[in-house]
Amino acid sequence: MKIIAIGRNYAAHARELNNAIPGSPVIFLKPDTALLKDNKPFYIPDFSSDIHYELEVVLKISKEGKHIAEKFASSYYEEVGVGIDFTARDIQNIHKEKGLPWELAKAFDNSAAISSFVPKSSIIDLYNLDFQLQINGEQRQNGNTKNLLFSFEKIISFVSGYITLKKGDLIFTGTPEGVGQVKEGDKLEAWLSGQQLLNFDIK
Repeated sequence: MKIIAIGRNYAAHARELNNAIPGSPVIFLKPDTALLKDNKPFYIPDFSSDIHYELEVVLKISKEGKHIAEKFASSYYEEVGVGIDFTARDIQNIHKEKGLPWELAKAFDNSAAISSFVPKSSIIDLYNLDFQLQINGEQRQNGNTKNLLFSFEKIISFVSGYITLKKGDLIFTGTPEGVGQVKEGDKLEAWLSGQQLLNFDIK
């Protein structure tokens, strides 16, 4: 199982971090050791003083595929959920300035909090899908998939041209605006289409 994540897939988020809006999907990977499941707490690592939350809709790949045509890509996932892409923003900024890869900022242990999944068939419109994040009861992110720069099908097709997708792989599809720092004692709660799927603490 691998975790594939898409950067800068909502224009407002790209702008809030002063990043250019990309012409094709921006891809990075997280290892399976990044997974944080079952609403277990997230422990702030000692190597960063600026860990940010990024709420994302997550696709679970349902069968193996390579060089998947965009018109067939919707048949390669049957479930969706939400996840938090935790980012060591201080480390990322240093690496971006030097033109270095982001892995130390993105791929560390427990940096991919993941919810349970719901059937795609239970969602009326995948491209009018609301998802929200609250921290300590205050709304921080409020996204809708109608604002995606690259559709789920485009992402699957693009990624599979380079990397074979296998059953169980997870694709984090990008975060909307409103990202920020987490602190010890915070409680994170996230919803997908009105259903709460994440509820965990920062320690």
